[in-house]
Amino acid sequence: MSTSTVRGTVKGLAHRANPAFAGGVVAVAILALGYAHTVASLEQHTYVHVMAGVLWTGIDIFMGAVLGPVVGGLDDEESAAIFSRLTPKTTFLLPSLAFVTIATGITLSTRLGLFEHAEPWLALFTAVNLIPIVLLLGWRLDAWDDRRWQTLFAVVTVASLAWVGLTIGEFEMTNHAIAVALGLVTILSVQGFGFLLPGELRMYREMTSANPDPGIISSIGKQNAMLGGVQGVVQLLLVAVMVSIRYGGF
Repeated sequence: MSTSTVRGTVKGLAHRANPAFAGGVVAVAILALGYAHTVASLEQHTYVHVMAGVLWTGIDIFMGAVLGPVVGGLDDEESAAIFSRLTPKTTFLLPSLAFVTIATGITLSTRLGLFEHAEPWLALFTAVNLIPIVLLLGWRLDAWDDRRWQTLFAVVTVASLAWVGLTIGEFEMTNHAIAVALGLVTILSVQGFGFLLPGELRMYREMTSANPDPGIISSIGKQNAMLGGVQGVVQLLLVAVMVSIRYGGF
């Protein structure tokens, strides 16, 4: 799938999701992120982080614990019909919630003074997130031979590794709970942006093909619902770590 086709897919998904919904979700996420990182008080910053995390976790648990078993009992045509209506909305909603939760969580920890030696850790975190995600996007969307994907991968790899190289000399152990949290967030982000998101794009591509195959749509949708449940479990573990950080139990 070429980069231009990906752009067309995102545009088509926005139309199917309802342009007002898709645009509104992205706009609210950007505004919330900007607000938390500029004029928000500590309490307001915490509220943005917690609410985004609650919504993200709740939806993932619903996908795995409720939607998954429901569609698992349906035939391909019925489950494909559900995913054809659901996927366009989740494609915009879940990545937006994930990004706001992760970004505000990292900056909140530094604002609270809990993230010691943050820069080298953030450099490593960026590299071990972005490089696998871009690789997975290239694989899952069949973009290996697309020069634009190759350029993106080269820029991401060189820039992130350069940051690691510039900061690695300052590397020291940080708060143990923060290190665990970064590991869990890495699992969530790589799985979410490297597997779930391209899966949704592939479903849309099948929906709009000349001869849509309900079996393919159903199979990818069920896989995404299952992975959403895994995401929910990891998020609950992350919540437990966050509570331990807040109350000093780790």
